[in-house]
Amino acid sequence: MNNDKKQKFDGYANQYDEWFMVNDKLFTSELELFKKVLGDITGKKLLSVGCGSGLFESYIDSSNIEGIEPSEDMAKIAEKRGINVIKYGLIEDVELPDAEYDIIYFNGSSSYMEDLTPVYEKSLKAIKPGGKLILLDVPKESAFGFMYLLGKSLGTYEHEYLEGTMPELPYPLALAASGVWHSTEEKIGVLKNLGVKNFNFYQTLVKNPMYTNEEVEEVVEGYKSGGYVAIIAEKG
Repeated sequence: MNNDKKQKFDGYANQYDEWFMVNDKLFTSELELFKKVLGDITGKKLLSVGCGSGLFESYIDSSNIEGIEPSEDMAKIAEKRGINVIKYGLIEDVELPDAEYDIIYFNGSSSYMEDLTPVYEKSLKAIKPGGKLILLDVPKESAFGFMYLLGKSLGTYEHEYLEGTMPELPYPLALAASGVWHSTEEKIGVLKNLGVKNFNFYQTLVKNPMYTNEEVEEVVEGYKSGGYVAIIAEKG
């Protein structure tokens, strides 16, 4: 993967955090999902793949969380927020020890990876038996996914097709356009092919995108209606 691909978030760290701070209720909805699926992490060792700026982790105890992040801009902020960034780079280029972590999670980062099979396989090998691989994402098939894909296709959010459908401050187009965007069913299929049998699913942001910042939404079970979905895959 070329260097431009590695650095796609460089220069956008502030815009990334600003988007969540302006859309504060949306952020809180996603944060509640994040907290719900991680559960009690006391005494556990975690790895965040594509940890970004560590924004979500700044609201929990991140002392036992390691991170991998390709954007140096993002990684430096994450380190200031308490994450031990073990690699400025891609998970594809990192050797992970077997059965090292209780939880490995991808909070939105799967949407920037073209081939999920090798990174999920590597992650599962690095998880202890009974541990969890957790995938949190905007599903391709969700209203947010459609919005990002349309903006990517059009090259702008300022188009008649999107008029009257957008939140006040949409996700930065440069970041939406650089995403690959996978469906939830695709990720489940990859994990099943890797031998995972036990799953749990949770979701939030079930409202249309232009209304999701009106109030904090509850986390509910399932994955077929949320704009942000968590897959919890347990390693046997």
